[in-house]
Amino acid sequence: MTFRALSHPARRLPWGAVVWPTLLILCLLPGVLSRLVGPLSPGQPLVFDPPLWQLTLTHLVLVLLATAVVLLFGIPLAVAVTRPGREALQHLTETLVGLGQTVPTFAILALAVPALGFGWTPTLLGLILYGLVPVVSNGVTGLLTVDRHLLDAARGMGMSNWQRLWRIELPLALPVLLAGVRTSTVYNVGTATIGAALGAGGLGGPIINGLSQQNTVLILIGAVLAALLALSLDALLGLLVRRENPVPR
Repeated sequence: MTFRALSHPARRLPWGAVVWPTLLILCLLPGVLSRLVGPLSPGQPLVFDPPLWQLTLTHLVLVLLATAVVLLFGIPLAVAVTRPGREALQHLTETLVGLGQTVPTFAILALAVPALGFGWTPTLLGLILYGLVPVVSNGVTGLLTVDRHLLDAARGMGMSNWQRLWRIELPLALPVLLAGVRTSTVYNVGTATIGAALGAGGLGGPIINGLSQQNTVLILIGAVLAALLALSLDALLGLLVRRENPVPR
């Protein structure tokens, strides 16, 4: 009897991780998007100040900064409430964090303006509160689904609580946690468009200007770029999820 070595199929790059960022970059080239939507507004020259690439970069920085703060607070919070004997604190935390999505985002921003003023600060506050929910929920779910027998075995090997968390719990919960980060980031791309009304800039600017001027083309440009940015980030973060949780084909 002969044995044939089994080889795993090569991991192929998901098409979305190439297509969506490419389309986004093409639309940001000078004049490309204006030519595509120009027939919808004949005789109305489209001039953007700041340019579209700068609006997109501002939008991206807002989302990534909010995501970084969400991770900074969300992961330790998920770890803290999943320790043994903290079930009541876990339910309380999930309830309080869930208020970030129960209350409309515009209401959160409107309430933050009197205390924080206009600009990035109230916008980031809204993005953080809105983005905490999927990160904390997925983090709690991922940590609670770790096989207790593995933790008992690690305890029997003499591992400390910190070693069990760092070497076993977090690596096993990572795919679920990354899925929450992916959801949070995509949510906040859409939520950040509201920040333009508070002077934070970003791709909400063309949308708000289009609404005030009754210009469908401006609304379409802002919406298309925001959608492409959301799809690009979703596809790129999907690569991390696939890497941590590969699915055999």
